[in-house]
Amino acid sequence: YCLLFGALISPTDPIAVMGILKSAGAPKELELVIAGESLFNDGVGVVIFSLLLGMLLSGVTPTAGQAFELLLHEAGGGLLFGLALGYVTFRLLKSVDSYQVEVLLTLAAVPGGYAFASKLHVSGPLAMVVAGLIIGNHGRALAMSDTTRRYLDMFWELIDEILNATLFVLIGMEILLVTFSLNELVAAAVAVSVTLLARLLTVGLPARFLQRAINLPLGSWKVLTWGGLRGGISVALALSLPPGPERDTVVALTYGVVVFSILVQGLSIGHVTRKSVTQ
Repeated sequence: YCLLFGALISPTDPIAVMGILKSAGAPKELELVIAGESLFNDGVGVVIFSLLLGMLLSGVTPTAGQAFELLLHEAGGGLLFGLALGYVTFRLLKSVDSYQVEVLLTLAAVPGGYAFASKLHVSGPLAMVVAGLIIGNHGRALAMSDTTRRYLDMFWELIDEILNATLFVLIGMEILLVTFSLNELVAAAVAVSVTLLARLLTVGLPARFLQRAINLPLGSWKVLTWGGLRGGISVALALSLPPGPERDTVVALTYGVVVFSILVQGLSIGHVTRKSVTQ
């Protein structure tokens, strides 16, 4: 369960951060790094969580080689399937010139592709990331008219807002059912500290030493560390655990980290950005 908690708390939620960064005048390079990191971070986190949960439910602990093979099948298969799905969708988009049809093609690619990925036992999230990158880059540039791009952006922005609003409403309703004991509150505080420390060691410090090499403004490592907000994905994964006292503890810790990241980190990331980043 400790490994499960680590896997489910690793995905970041850049939605709130991106809006704050734009209002704070953050460089575009920093926004791209945060958004890009979140895309693959979410996919890999879900894959590892799924593998660990499968081990827990089956009661069988695979060897290191078997675990690596499972991870390679899930992640590698998801990347390859996403590449194929993105290419097929790109060719279909290029064959028509009707924004209504093209919007529907992108809509069909998401649930259809995800369902097919599940049937193949490969990572649906990673497949959608790769397919989205292909459609959002080559598809936009080579297969869409200006009208299609405008309608496509408006459609998916609306879908994004609706789904995120629904998710956070459900999260808010679920928190009414979560009970916190004193021990769990202390554990949540420790989890927040460990999460921030892990973020600093795995993201902040590498960005600090590589910021010139990857063309990031000075001070970006502070924003990358403090801007690693946790959100809906972590809560959704925690709620998917089988019922039991361990699940209740994991859910309580997850809510503690998510609430801290949204209320404390989210409300202060703009100040950190303005104070730390050198244009």
